[in-house]
Amino acid sequence: MAVKLLAERRPTSLSDKMIAKLDEMFAQDERLVYMDCALARASGAPVLYKKYGDRAVDCGIQEANMVGVAAGMSIAGKVPFIHTFSIFIARRACDQLFLSGSYNKANVKCLATDPGVSATANGGTHMPFEDVAIIRAFPEMTLFDVFDPVQLRSVLEIMANTYGMMYCRIPRRCGTAVYEEGSEFVPGKANLLRDGNDVSILASGMEVPEALVAAEKLAEEGISARVVDMFTIKPLDEAMVLDCAEKTGAVVTAENANYIGGLGAAVAEVLGEKRPTIMERVGVKDLFGEVGNLSYLQKRFALTGDDIAAACRRVIARK
Repeated sequence: MAVKLLAERRPTSLSDKMIAKLDEMFAQDERLVYMDCALARASGAPVLYKKYGDRAVDCGIQEANMVGVAAGMSIAGKVPFIHTFSIFIARRACDQLFLSGSYNKANVKCLATDPGVSATANGGTHMPFEDVAIIRAFPEMTLFDVFDPVQLRSVLEIMANTYGMMYCRIPRRCGTAVYEEGSEFVPGKANLLRDGNDVSILASGMEVPEALVAAEKLAEEGISARVVDMFTIKPLDEAMVLDCAEKTGAVVTAENANYIGGLGAAVAEVLGEKRPTIMERVGVKDLFGEVGNLSYLQKRFALTGDDIAAACRRVIARK
């Protein structure tokens, strides 16, 4: 896979990139349908309503109904992209997503924005830490966790062109540009962003840029850290997990979600069954969310590059 990184990471908004890519794809594929739940201003969707009025629907504050309608439309041959905050897809519409969607072998593409601490000022009621654990347990569900505009555009194309239930976590306002144009993304295959010998950092979503920060800090201390973007949490790239364990003998996972049932749990399951390895999990430690800006929340829930670097030092000390 071709992976090219920018010389400097920079913050970016992903909601406008999401809608722009959907606009491009809608012009080329009449099967595509967009559905939203009274969040047009948050997502930038009015352009889709204006240009594709017969294929773009505001469902109002009816998340469960939206999922059911989308599942039915997919069985009829449409490819529905449904958008709302991840808290509402994963929890409020959980039963419909499971029965009408996954159990029914439908083809619904869930655009789940504001995952984890990226919900910021919306606070604990709108801050999903548990969505990864919920969605991972759905049979045949694909789960993406993205953070970069190039990555997002590629994943949207994959979702449109691959049949099946898919859930994509998207930090609407808190993305980070890391990848250059032309970088490749294959579902179920992690991207190696930085090689190293002492410890492997397996990160997803917003924690990937933080993992790169951690690796740079560790390099100043003479510690060589491998950084892997596990942008597909399910199906997990088990081969990459085992390769990291074999080459570095110490693993740290980092995720913007509850570490119970999340990426860290998925990696621990693989290592526990196939190659027991010293590891630590950086993630939300079984807590509820709260109101705050992104910087405060990353520190509050120990999701910073410093927290990842500290976890790396601890696992190396245990080798």
